[in-house]
Amino acid sequence: MKIVVAEKISPSALAALKEPGWTIVGPDQLDGQLASQLESADALIVRSSVQVDRSLLSHAHKLRVIGRAGVGVDNIDVEAATRKGIAVMNTPGGNAVAVAEHTLGLMLTMARFIGRANELMHAGQWEKKSLQGTELRGKVLGIVGLGRIGMEVARRARAFGMELVAHDPFVAAPLAKEHSIAMLPLLELYAQADYLTLHVGLTAQTTGMINAKTIAQMKKGVRLVNCARGELIQELDLVNALRQGQVAAAALDVFAEEPPKDSPLICLPNVVLTPHIAGSTHEAQEAVGVQIAMQVKEYLKHGVFQNAVNVPSVSHDEYLQVQPYIVLAEGLGSFLAQASNGSVEEIAIRYSGHIAEWKTELVRNAAIKGILNEALEEKANLVNAASIAEARGLEVREARKAGAGLGGAGSVLSIALKTSSEEHQIKGAVLHGYAPRLLAIDGIDVEAPLERNLIYLRNRDVPGVIGRVGTILGDHEINIANFSLGRRPASAKAGEAREKKDPEAIAVVHIDGQAPEEVLAELRKIPAVEQAKAIRLLGSS
Repeated sequence: MKIVVAEKISPSALAALKEPGWTIVGPDQLDGQLASQLESADALIVRSSVQVDRSLLSHAHKLRVIGRAGVGVDNIDVEAATRKGIAVMNTPGGNAVAVAEHTLGLMLTMARFIGRANELMHAGQWEKKSLQGTELRGKVLGIVGLGRIGMEVARRARAFGMELVAHDPFVAAPLAKEHSIAMLPLLELYAQADYLTLHVGLTAQTTGMINAKTIAQMKKGVRLVNCARGELIQELDLVNALRQGQVAAAALDVFAEEPPKDSPLICLPNVVLTPHIAGSTHEAQEAVGVQIAMQVKEYLKHGVFQNAVNVPSVSHDEYLQVQPYIVLAEGLGSFLAQASNGSVEEIAIRYSGHIAEWKTELVRNAAIKGILNEALEEKANLVNAASIAEARGLEVREARKAGAGLGGAGSVLSIALKTSSEEHQIKGAVLHGYAPRLLAIDGIDVEAPLERNLIYLRNRDVPGVIGRVGTILGDHEINIANFSLGRRPASAKAGEAREKKDPEAIAVVHIDGQAPEEVLAELRKIPAVEQAKAIRLLGSS
């Protein structure tokens, strides 16, 4: 493995990356050659300065993961990375305390004119009268975004005796109540807050959320703190509100343009400015560096996605639970695609049993990957499978049925595939906690191991087929490791005459080595055989 660390991280973080046989290229070794170093890299670690754009990613021929030592990924083209199947991870909790403490520091600076007092003292002036401030105690703090940072701010503000209100559509009211926080609609929060602090990510919905219209709905004299993203605020609208007194003061650590050039904010006396340092403490930089190093290593070694922004994240324990079903899903999807004819139109995935209650996004992506990789030159992986399917207009549906599985299995995975010419369904399970197993095809029970080299047969259920298949394979010195059979039950009810048509049967033959086309051609010449296909499952042993 080769890991390129494009920006400075702590020595302990670099040490955490080391594994026997792995190459770590640090920032002092790049010598302006980042693009060329990426050509053979498996992982890239950055902070906030390096721009990981489409141009840079065009050199990343085998890159699997980009790790951001910090929260924001504005400097990374996540969409371009996703299309290339590159996971993007960040470290959202590593600097939460640092940002929260900086937020409270800015609030205190506004309340007590600490910055102005320091300037006057350095100028030799002993001025007290104009520096009389206010207390935080008893004031209403409005927190927009109650994630890790927002919650850390709330804990500290509560210690100051502040009343806490918050807005976050993804936080349940009972959880907020445990921390003495009242959840409010955004407009109600604006109307009540004496102090307003922003802790949300930058999205289409949050960009410019603080503007002339929303500021007009705030309590007159509100004090605003932003340690999140500069683009959350329409800066000229804020300047006007500061000049008119609608906003009493603002404390900003982030800006739409960094560093800000010729911004009128710089000239306002009721504005406190810091140069994007909220998360910059020795402890935070150490924490995010070690955290991203461990996340990247865990992904490269075990495939575990932690704090990924473009693929569902799971804990290590959750990954261990779902990993056998990722293997199963890819195998079933690949088998189904190879057994079908026509172009893919729809994919339906059903989770039955215990798996219906788990996080299954990676299982879904594995099934899509298994199907698409049999037909597309553009290879899918667990990161980009869903986006490739969406880009190609493929419908992917999911359904769940909790409770008992099928045939004694605790969890059963079913995949249905509709192509331009036919429809098929396959079911499977994981046995003994690790062994992927085929259970049924198109409603016909046929239990078979999902091994690398298989022959799939559909035939009329008449005597002699098994013997003929065995003879042909033996004549070509192909050894049979396992021969699994299933047939569709006769459609006639008991006591009634059976249909004249022979029942349909299926065989899945596990062989040592691959089946050449001439062998498949001979199998198809057996009168009762209607279909004979070679199935190769690359993810199997």
